[in-house]
Amino acid sequence: MNKRDKSSLQKRNGLEPADYYTDPKTGFMVFTEVYHRKRGYCCKSGCRHCPYGFLKNDQS
Repeated sequence: MNKRDKSSLQKRNGLEPADYYTDPKTGFMVFTEVYHRKRGYCCKSGCRHCPYGFLKNDQS
């Protein structure tokens, strides 16, 4: 993702630099704990920085 794409994404979605980073190995956007807390709920997707304690592998 280039700088122009990031800027556009931030404007469209109200994201701030502290809300996410780009994983250097995969190139995927990763939401931070800061973003998850601002959102206010767990999406149950097994997010890397989930502050709500959800672990996708623990679900049956």
